[in-house]
Amino acid sequence: MTLNLDKTPWKRVRLGDVVRRSREQVDPLAGSVERYVAGGHIDGDGLVIERWGAVDDGQMGSTFRYVFRPGQVLFVSARPYLRKVGVPQFGGVVADKTYVLNAIPENGISQRFLPFVLSSDRFVKFATAEATGSMNPRLLWGPMQRYEFDLPSIDEQKRIADLLWAVERHRLSLLEIEKQVSQARNVVIAHGLPSSVATRRLADSAAVASGVTLGPARRAMKQTTPYLRVANVQRGALDLSEVKDVGVTDKEIKSKGLKPGDILVVEGHASVDEIGRAALWDSDESPLFQNHLFRVRTNGEYRPRFLLEWINGEIGRSYIRTVAKSTSGLNTINSTVLKAMPVPEVALEDQDNLICDLQRVDMSIDTLRAELSAVSELQSSLLTEIFGYANDLQ
Repeated sequence: MTLNLDKTPWKRVRLGDVVRRSREQVDPLAGSVERYVAGGHIDGDGLVIERWGAVDDGQMGSTFRYVFRPGQVLFVSARPYLRKVGVPQFGGVVADKTYVLNAIPENGISQRFLPFVLSSDRFVKFATAEATGSMNPRLLWGPMQRYEFDLPSIDEQKRIADLLWAVERHRLSLLEIEKQVSQARNVVIAHGLPSSVATRRLADSAAVASGVTLGPARRAMKQTTPYLRVANVQRGALDLSEVKDVGVTDKEIKSKGLKPGDILVVEGHASVDEIGRAALWDSDESPLFQNHLFRVRTNGEYRPRFLLEWINGEIGRSYIRTVAKSTSGLNTINSTVLKAMPVPEVALEDQDNLICDLQRVDMSIDTLRAELSAVSELQSSLLTEIFGYANDLQ
């Protein structure tokens, strides 16, 4: 999709000449406002701010004094490469590093057009280059005002903004549908993974094994093979974008290799919610796995996918949180407690029915995510066509 824009009549402007920063302040604890917006409440891939904190939640810092109102543009000046810019439909306060911005219509810019200026690749490149500070780079208001860009007429801004906001609304609707389908998936799991039936120990129906231990001696080994690390194992999925090699022996290749249907379980993590996350290996290739992962291999009484859903499900996660130990900030489980995990006794036919139902739901989720990706690519291409490439900066 292209807009075929005629930019001949567009005028080059400085941001500071068409945008005004509001510095209105208030004591948030005096009762005049109820909400605050921090950087974590603003998504880097969207323009509508829907999350906030309550001013009395005990988490708000002392610099949250700058008032914003519905429709104003909020721009987080810290780490501008994170693209945290958005428009709230409610009022509240922000901290000093979040700018509250108003377009100056008499100088030729629309408030609805402004968020797209600040989310374009061209502006983000400028902001990142002009940010100061090594640990937490920040774009100061002075340098930000010097940003120059080509501005269309008010009428054309309206047409462009109408299109871009329509695309953004469609993206948000897809996210909401994905959320609802994911909730429906949880309902399917709750029905298919009963908590009231008899249980058995995981070790009674599956072999649990640890992986290879890394060490300096492995660098001298002539034989190497790929191996999976904790970073490769996400909850319900594998991230194979970076798979490393490790020195191994012939014995380890035979005993520590993976087969289709093997489940990998994370042994430790800084977050208690991430311990025990599991993913299924379904390839004919046979990499090894690190000792911070457990391999669960069923004996045929359970479908691997069924066990995966149980381990990743609410009851399995609750069990992991209960038995996990914390040492030096790292939460861990050992093979003994994993082997002792209670697993429901469910007939293979019922397991297959659950897997079939989940496959249908997952196909819907995959379709939604593909459309979301396409919409995001469309947004990016439209912004580039309107504001130019990042490399266009002089």
